[in-house]
Amino acid sequence: MAPSKQPQPPFSKDERVLCFHGEMLYEAKILDVQPSDNGEGFQYKIHYKGWKSSWDDWVFQDRVRKFSEENKDLASQLLNQFRNLQSGKTTKGLKKALRANGSDLGSARGSEERTAAATTQSGRGPRRARDFDLEHDAFHSRPSIKLPMPDHLKAMLVDDWENVTKNQQLVPLPHPHPVDQIFDDYLNYERHNRIPGSASVEILEEIIAGLREYFDKCLGRILLYRFERAQFHELHQQWNSGTDSEHRSPCDTYGAEHLSRLLVSLPELVAQTNMDQQSVNRLREELMKFTRWFGNNTVKYFVNEYETPSQEYVDQARNA
Repeated sequence: MAPSKQPQPPFSKDERVLCFHGEMLYEAKILDVQPSDNGEGFQYKIHYKGWKSSWDDWVFQDRVRKFSEENKDLASQLLNQFRNLQSGKTTKGLKKALRANGSDLGSARGSEERTAAATTQSGRGPRRARDFDLEHDAFHSRPSIKLPMPDHLKAMLVDDWENVTKNQQLVPLPHPHPVDQIFDDYLNYERHNRIPGSASVEILEEIIAGLREYFDKCLGRILLYRFERAQFHELHQQWNSGTDSEHRSPCDTYGAEHLSRLLVSLPELVAQTNMDQQSVNRLREELMKFTRWFGNNTVKYFVNEYETPSQEYVDQARNA
């Protein structure tokens, strides 16, 4: 009997594609292709356009999309949605904090103009492609932060990824040490290092308030792995029903594991705001202080074991 034909990968080496990073789509190039470890489908080594090679990553094919007009429109819509997210209370809170230090985040007008360009539906092909390239070039030229993470915290993030995506386990929720508690503990700790009533204290409080807002708004959009979404939807229904007066939002339900994911996402999130470099530098100082403190307290805030969900949940997550 003739051997069965090996299936061909839907994407090829050196192909120009779009690839999901979190829940955003970015232009990318495929550097290499190989079969998935589980024998189902393929995985691709991706280089994101305009990103350093340190961001090159192996991804499964469900994160890769054809570089088509339809998918470019989708990328622009996702960027637009995320900017709308940025324009809420979180950005206002950070503006107030940074202005107290003599800084300004700048006008929102530039964001509106870029959003209009990104979502334009008219025009000929070459113009649309040019707008798309300009959008991404502008994104990568904006101020950003480099937030160093303690090595042991990086290792815990890797373990977290393996527990959820490979072992199909979940962080037990509600978390015994929710994000609200972590932020409150840090505020109580850090206030002792600052002069009461000073601008420095106000900045601290406003930035932590902004991080709370980011966490609540970003959790369901960019911080969850696919296997966790069914768990999130169940909790979201409980929050909306008001049946649990103690747990009513992501910040009082989720904990250190998901907060760590926000911290590693912050450089990308900040790059999508209108903050000037001076404001970014001030924000970076505060985030570095928090990250160091958080890294020193991982034993207290991270769970010791993940839980294994029922087969019913596993089937539900796979079919979602």
